Amino acid sequence: MEYILHIVIMICIYMVLVLSANLPVGMANLLTMCQAAFYGIGAYIGTFFLMQFDLPFILLAILVMGFTGLFSMIVSYASVKLKNDYFILGTLGFQMIAYTILYNWTDVTRGPYGIPGIPTIKLFGIVELEGVVGYCVLALAVAIVSIWLFRMIKSSPFGRVLKAMRSDELSVRALGRNTTLLKVQTFFISAAFSGLAGLIYSSYVSYVDPTSFTLDESIFIITALFIGGIGNVKGPVLGAVFVVILPELLRFVGLPDAVAANLRQIIYGVALVVVMFVRPQGLLGENSK
Repeated sequence: MEYILHIVIMICIYMVLVLSANLPVGMANLLTMCQAAFYGIGAYIGTFFLMQFDLPFILLAILVMGFTGLFSMIVSYASVKLKNDYFILGTLGFQMIAYTILYNWTDVTRGPYGIPGIPTIKLFGIVELEGVVGYCVLALAVAIVSIWLFRMIKSSPFGRVLKAMRSDELSVRALGRNTTLLKVQTFFISAAFSGLAGLIYSSYVSYVDPTSFTLDESIFIITALFIGGIGNVKGPVLGAVFVVILPELLRFVGLPDAVAANLRQIIYGVALVVVMFVRPQGLLGENSK
């Protein structure tokens, strides 16, 4: 039973990550390669607050989301004026810089040794989450709220402007909208929710180290997004379920761990190529809500 609950928790965490990536990638046409950087920044900021203060979860989540969003402005202000491949390279550079800092700033992050013994989240500053069941309830609640919020964003005037900017940014500028500010706001929201996922992850596993937030993790998140479908809410949810469930299914095949790990990457690549050829819009297209 605990194994199943663990899978549910990881699915919920990746739902939040893929939904957050969908905002810049699927709605604003900003292909970002640094989601794992925000994921890691949120995890380390959350670890700091958990180890230093006894804060209720809501206040802790607000602080982590706010600080991670502020970090996003570093890459957004530097990159949003870039176009196409140059923008992707800008976000890729931020991902590499963030990982390098987390790996080498040993006085703060303990580098490759990681930070063990991270305290559990306290819901009201007093009640600690109890084991897998408590984190499963929390992760489900956060995932459901995130799905609802991103549905609201999609149908809001802000979401409609992002879609218009995706189709024709010049026309949006001609209508008097500040597209640079829109992109910065998009990055802020996306990074904030990625940081929230990092907070839940670090507290759940009670350990955090830089190897969980590499470029491979960013590619993993984007792969889940494109497999599920961009520009909607159901697509990222489906993509998150797919990428989490797939490696678990391989465990029952009886393959050695080394073979299973390589096979998983091959299957992800094949699935992405097939989806791009058969359904370029993903398993669930733009019309899904």
